[in-house]
Amino acid sequence: MRPRKKKYCAERMEHCSDIWLRDCAALKAHLEQLSGPLEVELGCGKGTFICTMAQRRPEVNFIAIEKVPDVLVTAMERAEELGLSNLRFFCGDAKSMEEYFAPESLDRLYINFCDPWHKRKHFKRRLTYRDFLRKYKRVLKTGGEIQFKTDNEPLFRFSVPEFEAAGFVTRSRTDDLHALGDPENIVTEYEANFSAKGFAIHRLIVGKPAENKEHTEVEQ
Repeated sequence: MRPRKKKYCAERMEHCSDIWLRDCAALKAHLEQLSGPLEVELGCGKGTFICTMAQRRPEVNFIAIEKVPDVLVTAMERAEELGLSNLRFFCGDAKSMEEYFAPESLDRLYINFCDPWHKRKHFKRRLTYRDFLRKYKRVLKTGGEIQFKTDNEPLFRFSVPEFEAAGFVTRSRTDDLHALGDPENIVTEYEANFSAKGFAIHRLIVGKPAENKEHTEVEQ
């Protein structure tokens, strides 16, 4: 489903210019000024997750990436209302991650409820396809991690071996996140809606290992 066009989207984005990184030059200039951990969300949607993370962890630098301006503007306005100084937004595409970030620069990457691309012929478009994952791996620090959540079981089953093929090591995995009662889990409107409809929420956390170091823990 295509997102609805927002009225006055361009003007509204300009009103958020202090937290909007409008091009790669602005992104790189911002990154050069940062100190401390850097975490990125791919596909931030309305911004509930990333804004909550930025509130909880003011010592961390966050960047939210979303390729649809009509979606991005809602997230930026949410962050503006909250007055978050450690969060910036960038309109970009996952396929260009290596253009945006230097090797070994990210501490953590979040992929929440990405498009499952249901048709088999479209599997290479999934953000958890191994070609994408290898790009993420190069910009992650050794020891850094990816947290992936989805309500789509076929996508989850597809993704688990893709992470393995890309050289990531599983740190935790669950097929029913809400049953765990994890107090740290941030439940967005989307997540709450699908959980209420009876869909289990799947989560996979993987790490970028140092060479020849592996550890796996499966949550029950």
